[in-house]
Amino acid sequence: MLDRLLNLFLSIVGTPAILVSLLALCGLLLQKKKLSETISGTIKTMIGFLVLTGGAGILQSALAPFASMFQTALHTQGVIPSNEAVVAIALQKFGTPTALIMAVGMIVNILLARYTRFKYIYLTGQAMLYISCLTAVILVSAGFGTDATMIILGGIFEGTLLTVTPALCQPFMRKITGKDNVAMGHTGSIGYAIAGLIGKWFGNKKHSTEDIEVPKSFSFLRDSTISIMLLMSLVYIGLTIAAGPTYVESKLSDGTEAFIYAITQAGTFTAGFVVVLQGVRMILAEIVPAFQGIAQKWVPGSKPALDVPIIFPFAPNAVLIGFFTSFIVGTLSMFVMIGLHTTVIIPGVVGHFFCGAAAGIYGNSTGGRRGAILGSAVNGLLLSWLPLFILPLLGQLKMAASTFADTDYLIPGLILGNLGEAGKVVLVAGIFIFVGAVILTSMYLNIREKKVN
Repeated sequence: MLDRLLNLFLSIVGTPAILVSLLALCGLLLQKKKLSETISGTIKTMIGFLVLTGGAGILQSALAPFASMFQTALHTQGVIPSNEAVVAIALQKFGTPTALIMAVGMIVNILLARYTRFKYIYLTGQAMLYISCLTAVILVSAGFGTDATMIILGGIFEGTLLTVTPALCQPFMRKITGKDNVAMGHTGSIGYAIAGLIGKWFGNKKHSTEDIEVPKSFSFLRDSTISIMLLMSLVYIGLTIAAGPTYVESKLSDGTEAFIYAITQAGTFTAGFVVVLQGVRMILAEIVPAFQGIAQKWVPGSKPALDVPIIFPFAPNAVLIGFFTSFIVGTLSMFVMIGLHTTVIIPGVVGHFFCGAAAGIYGNSTGGRRGAILGSAVNGLLLSWLPLFILPLLGQLKMAASTFADTDYLIPGLILGNLGEAGKVVLVAGIFIFVGAVILTSMYLNIREKKVN
């Protein structure tokens, strides 16, 4: 019975469409909306998230051959950062503690949002699952058993992290969206905030990526659908030439002519992007009004923290600039690792796309084109080099063939893992210091705000 309940819980939180539609239902019920409005809002929220995740899935499927052609062209083998691969391995052994840590983490997130100024409810279910899995792995590596103590400690750490990371990004989210009603709920948030700061310090906000001047004869390129299709076609055709048409036809395209396959994949990528944009529009139209019920009753002033594609419509040019800059930096870093004879981290296309694109948008919001390039370049460095340092902390669990990919796994994971190597007492103290620092920071900012007003 317990296993079935845990499986049900994992299924709900691991399916964003279900999780967020249930929260939308609660919000609409709390607002005492009409039955027709409640049903409509709940269903539209669910469909919007399914459209969004479906679009993200199309993007990932189009990027899979991209990665294969890239590795074949460069004849390179190494460790590929992949959250899915690591979690798939870890859940076989730590499925139950992972689910329980996630449950405690969600409660801690809600409590911190209720009683501190960091009023962000994290709603990206798969990200919560992956963070709880990382936490379970590191706590077990530090010598904790899968008992109540480990579950509570892990949940406190995760819940605090899920509260803090949207708060780090929110100043930039206000610039990106022009509003303050939605937050970032993705596992690259630390990298995005760093990109925003890099843009602020070294960029030039006057020259946005979205204001790139296009001659009248090429005005059709202002349509993001057309520009993305043309650019990705060039990229896929270039990779097809580099990897060899024979390889593409024998290994990837099931016999379809290589260059036709390349253009089709570029079109598939573009279609995924268009689907994501439609899903974002539907979600923002439904979840924000529905969430007001929760904000009014349970966590006053709270904001939903949503998955990273939520910001893609606000700066389509920055999406492409950020992706390619981050990926190029990852590729150059790979060659440096080969020269240094270290473990080689092969740039993960999916990670560099989603995280690099978001870093480009954040950098652009504060520093324009230069900020987008510099911010996503720094993001590329973080995604390339931090996995080298977290690998030893995961190696004893036989995960050396893969590792975690995003900054919100890598940076907190490195800190937690090194504290664990120093001993259980140090690790426990570190977790409570983390929570205490968040609470004290909230109190300090509230006091400062009152003095200013």
